[in-house]
Amino acid sequence: MMILILFVLLIVLFLKGMSMLRKGLISLTFEKIEKRLLFFTDHPVKAFLVSIIFTGILQSSSAFMVIVIGFVSVGALSFKRSIPLILGTNIGSTFTTEFLAVKLEFLIFALLAAGAALFIAGKSPFRQVGVSMIGLGVIFFCISGFSRLAVPLSQLDSGAYIVQLAEDSSLYALFIGTVLTAMIHSSSACVGILMSFMDQGVVGLTEAMSVVLGSNIGTCITAVMASFKGGAAARQTAYAHVLFNVIGVAAVYPLLSSITGFISGLSESPAQQIAHFSLLFNVVTSLLFLPLSNLFHSLIMFLIPNKNQAR
Repeated sequence: MMILILFVLLIVLFLKGMSMLRKGLISLTFEKIEKRLLFFTDHPVKAFLVSIIFTGILQSSSAFMVIVIGFVSVGALSFKRSIPLILGTNIGSTFTTEFLAVKLEFLIFALLAAGAALFIAGKSPFRQVGVSMIGLGVIFFCISGFSRLAVPLSQLDSGAYIVQLAEDSSLYALFIGTVLTAMIHSSSACVGILMSFMDQGVVGLTEAMSVVLGSNIGTCITAVMASFKGGAAARQTAYAHVLFNVIGVAAVYPLLSSITGFISGLSESPAQQIAHFSLLFNVVTSLLFLPLSNLFHSLIMFLIPNKNQAR
């Protein structure tokens, strides 16, 4: 029971660390992103590229999608112009997982100490940088904690059952990734936990890739919730994100066993293997969809009509 409590506390602490990291970065850049985002939506490729950069800065596809849906809700951005932003944000979100795969636990104390010193200094922008550094230290502390708890958790009846489900069927693993990410509203936290379990040999690569695919679907929940009161155009934008991710997952899922060998050859580190898979999956699916933006727009318009919006 104590192990489960510690695991839940680490998840809460990880999410707090992500929030602090994001809060510091947003304080430094959010105003600029909000002001400049609309300037880059006049061309699909330009919008696609800028969404990758802005999502990487915000460290969250959910946060970026909430901004996009906000613009669509007030009519500042059309649904059609939001589609390249949706495609790009999936790539930008992989910057976080690639970063988490780098072993920086030895910097935990230095990050916390330097972050606290900058925060106490109390002057902007050093205060915001300090908040981000503290958040980063907390994140790596939690990653280290997840690694230590991976084996004990897998030996509990409930933990062993979940691990066994994932090993028995990649479909169960995909479902686990979807539900966990939707529950905690963070694909980064889900993948961070997954990396720790992989490093301890608790979860295999094929099952882990299924969990990552599921997390790509689960991460859409925040945007869907943000669209509830935003009108038809906002719902179109949110559900376009869902449909894009579902189609991408459906296309790649049958190929997982075939590409496991290729992914394992990308790195000796299990954490980096899963980070590289997430990056490749999102880059390939986004680039394949980009030339089909107009067709995808028509499909969403057909599925979720908006009489007040011009085609």
